[in-house]
Order: sequence, then C-alpha cells, then structure tokens
Amino acid sequence: MLACTVYQYANSQNNTNSPYTRFGYGDIGNNTNGEQRAMGGVSIATRSNKSINSVNPASYTAVDSMTFMFDVGASVFASRLADANGHRNTFNGNLEYITMQFPIGKWIGFSAGLQPYSVVGYNMTQSDSLPTKDVDVNGNPTYAYWTQSFYGEGGISQVYMGLSFELFKHVSIGANAYYMFGKVENLRSLSFTSSKYTSVLQRNYISVSDFRFRYGLQAYHTFAKKHNIVIGATFENKSKLNGEFLQIETNTYDTTSTLSNGFDLPMCYGVGMQYTYDNRLVIAADYSFQNWNNAQYFGKTDSLQNRMKVSIGAEYRHNPMGQKYIDRMAFRAGLNISNSYITGVQKDFLSNNIGASVGVGFPLRNSNTLINTTFEYGKVSSSPLLREDYFKFTISACINENWFFKRKL
Repeated sequence: MLACTVYQYANSQNNTNSPYTRFGYGDIGNNTNGEQRAMGGVSIATRSNKSINSVNPASYTAVDSMTFMFDVGASVFASRLADANGHRNTFNGNLEYITMQFPIGKWIGFSAGLQPYSVVGYNMTQSDSLPTKDVDVNGNPTYAYWTQSFYGEGGISQVYMGLSFELFKHVSIGANAYYMFGKVENLRSLSFTSSKYTSVLQRNYISVSDFRFRYGLQAYHTFAKKHNIVIGATFENKSKLNGEFLQIETNTYDTTSTLSNGFDLPMCYGVGMQYTYDNRLVIAADYSFQNWNNAQYFGKTDSLQNRMKVSIGAEYRHNPMGQKYIDRMAFRAGLNISNSYITGVQKDFLSNNIGASVGVGFPLRNSNTLINTTFEYGKVSSSPLLREDYFKFTISACINENWFFKRKL
C-alpha cells in the first residue's frame, strides 16, 4: 500500500504550468504544512504539539508523549501568464504532502513523510517567419514560417525520516534524512515550413536518486506564564547530487545523444523566531539562504544564483479552550518575498516573487484534529515582458489523536 502511494505521488507531481520551471531543477518547494503556508511560510521556529513541522527537525520533541499525528495536504493552483502579446490562464491540482509524527521516548520525537522537492510543468509555443533569398513568380520576397515549442513535465520527490532530541528542557536538536528520486523531461523543437531549413527536436532527461541531510536546532523558554519565545535554526551541507543527464537531438539528417553529470545541492541555512502570547497570539519571522552560486549544474557554476527568502506571519485564536466554536478557530495571515535561483531570472530581490496568504483552521469537535484552509496570492516577474500571477488554495487535515495509552475497562 505504501509503495503504491509513493508511486502515485511521485508520478503526479505536476501541479504547475509555469515557464519559469523550464530552468534548473524546476520550482523548488519549501515543504511547509497547511498552517505554515497561511502564515507566509514561517516554519524555522515553529514549535507546536498540534502540528507537524518537517522544515525544522528539532521541532519533533514538541509532540505529546501519548499523541500520534498524521497530516495530508492537497491544493488547486490557478495562474495567469501575461506578456506583450496577451495572456493565458492555467489551472492545476495535486496532492501536496503526507507526513506523520509520534514520540518514541520521553525526550525523543520521530517524523516521516513524502514531499515534493521540485516540480516541472510548462507548455509553450511561438510562431513567426523570416525572409528567404528567393522570390515568387511576381518578384516578391518569400518567407519561411517556423514554429518553436517548449514542453516539460516531472519533478523530484523525497521521502524523509527524522529524529529530534530534547536537551535541558529548553533546547532541542534534530536531523532529517531525505531520499530523493524522480525524473524531469524537457522537450524543445524548432520546425520550418521550408525544406531549405533544418528542423530540430531536442529531448533532455534528468534522473535523480540520492540522499541528503538537514540539521535543526530550537531553543525555547516560557516566562511570566503567558509568554513563550522560540529561536530556531536549520542547516544543510553542500553535497553532490547523484543525477544523470541525457540529451537526444534529432534533426533532418541524424540523431545524436549526450550523457553527462555534474550536479550539486547547495549549502542552505535558515534562522527564525516565534513569539506566543497565552496560546492565543503567535507572531513569527524567518530568513533563509541557499548558496546556489557555488553549486554545480551540468558541471558548471555559472547558471544558478543565490536565493534568499524572508517570511512573516501571525495566528490568532480568541480562546483555545472556549465554549463557542468560533473562539477555538485559528485565523492566520502572512507575507513572504524571495528571488529565483536561476541566473538572469528575477535578480533584484526587492522586485521578485512576492506572496500573501490568509487561512483559517477549523477544529473538529471533541478532538485536537484541525482542518486547515489557506488562500495564497503571488506575483512572479523576471521583467516587464513576462509576469505570472497565481492563486493557490490548500486544504489539509492534521489528525491529532491520543494513541499511546492504556484504556481502562
């Protein structure tokens, strides 16, 4: 059953239709859960016994000693691509993630899950003409018409397992081990109506199968009974990626193939802070950095650039223990800004990917389980010539139940 789920998930990672996913490994996700997405993606200092935070493995010790949690999320994604020639609307949907978490000791927490690392999906066509040296029977110049097409699909998925250890009641450390797998296909074709020009079809395949690791730390303290502060940090080493690239090019005359490697995953780090008042108000902020500038892609380090992201978010519950249902609902909002890791795309950090989100958490009666909904709006632009506006709706269910206790008869 688990093998079938992994296979279906890995082969359904195509919940985007963006020309920006044509480059690099595609659109790289942040692996936040439904709650965190509604708060702008803040996650590094998030620490809760009612949700799973897979971004920082140090958070797993927050789980209650008798609790099992299971979280699954799905989304629908609508985008509008606009340039000087007009606009196009697209619509996609997909399963986002599956995670679980439970304690394996008084000071030890465990989590595992299935998530996307990157997603590729685009389909573009453009046509035009160019003058030839020939003329028609009336002496007028003739034209050769051409059509250029770009198509891509696939992505890289990851299965993770992580452990967290609590130290001195105020510090927690943890680590995630990820197994990455998947395949990306990119197709490019150029065809002419005139036989005097050579038509070309090029297919690129990138297949990945490798491990990587992430380390996390959280320090936390409650003072004056109602005030809680968490400071968090994450780190990943730069590592070689066991990836293989195959290019097959076919033209009017012959077919050639090229096999190469030389891929890296970058050094990454992030820091964050979260403040909670009386279990009612949460305010958090994150900063993360990915050093793609020194990561090899096709054996070179000149096609990728460093990526930064800043996120802020807040959550409010009027009264978590209130009798009225609306008192126990969670209202969330957030903002984030980041730049692309592809060289030449959105190089100016302050005018790049900007996202805003709002969401509501609906608690089930007589249960700690939450149904989380998130609405996100984002703008992606590399220049005034091309802009992508997108809307994303995510719904997730975080099942939180007491499983590890003996029932009295």
